Amino acid sequence: MRKAYLVLADGTVYEGRGFGADKSAIGSLVFNTSVVGYIETLTDPRYAGQIVLQTFPLIGNYGMIEEDLLGEPFLHGYIVREWCDTPSNFRSQYDLDTYLKDKGIPGICGLDTRAITRRIRECGEMNAMICSKLPDSLDEIKAFRIENAVAKCSCKEACVYSAQGEAARHVAMIDYGAHQGMIEALARRGCKVTLLPAATTGEDILSGKFDGAMLSGGPGDPHENPFYAEQIAKLLGRLPVFGVGLGHQLLALAAGGKVQKMSHGHRGGNQPVKDMKGTRTFITSQNHSYVVLADTVPGGEMIYMNANDSTCEGMDYPAKQAFSVQFTPEEGSVPQDTTFLYDRFISIMGGE
Repeated sequence: MRKAYLVLADGTVYEGRGFGADKSAIGSLVFNTSVVGYIETLTDPRYAGQIVLQTFPLIGNYGMIEEDLLGEPFLHGYIVREWCDTPSNFRSQYDLDTYLKDKGIPGICGLDTRAITRRIRECGEMNAMICSKLPDSLDEIKAFRIENAVAKCSCKEACVYSAQGEAARHVAMIDYGAHQGMIEALARRGCKVTLLPAATTGEDILSGKFDGAMLSGGPGDPHENPFYAEQIAKLLGRLPVFGVGLGHQLLALAAGGKVQKMSHGHRGGNQPVKDMKGTRTFITSQNHSYVVLADTVPGGEMIYMNANDSTCEGMDYPAKQAFSVQFTPEEGSVPQDTTFLYDRFISIMGGE
């Protein structure tokens, strides 16, 4: 196994062993605390432009399974404490190393991932480079920025997905980096789904005779996408809207609120979220660097709060027939505590 380095923008260097694609890569360094689901992590479009560190110490033990892929990978690099080169699972089709090589993604293992995680938690997210030779300067690493992430992840043309059974509702899903799980969750509930490019105008959506609009999750800084927020503003009060992840943040901006960057974000399948109108706490899957400032949103009410740091996890806009959440309510390998939110969306659209 070849020698490799992880170089942080502050000059810190970690030496490890390279696997996957034999190339250098720069990205924004983040960590994910999930114990399982590395296949979904690798193919999550919300990691566009980022180097992802897994805090769980062993990755790759159940191999790669095509059926579990969410789509194409957009992350720039992958860090693990130990990767398993001999996976053992009846569904495994090939190993992690093969996948990373095929997709041109460099990986590095053999590092003290706990120490790196602590550094990110103390210093905040920062850029980093995976390389086989130490760079002469940190300038290129420091200058890196994630740009046009949504445009890279979004579909290029509309795509229609049929409902399972008779279609009772027709939903426009705006693709900022949508998961297949979101489409399937709606289809199972009798919704025909039309996946639309992120650049679709509000006028086109309103003229499409849809029963509601779903704003998908996605990568990047919501402030980079004022056009998307402007189109969402045209829908408010005229069409039921359900926002998730980046869609939650863009909806807040469309309503006139503020969103700010967090020091190290929430990433993993174990984020506790408290229901502000009840007594329950849900375990949720999350992947984001930005948070809505609930008290700045006109006409909005915070309905969910992170139990760890009290940040906003959900907003309700009762006068606009809209609501949104920061976490992922999808069904599948992620926590399923909050899949009832799809039922609420259907109810707002006039369904049962």
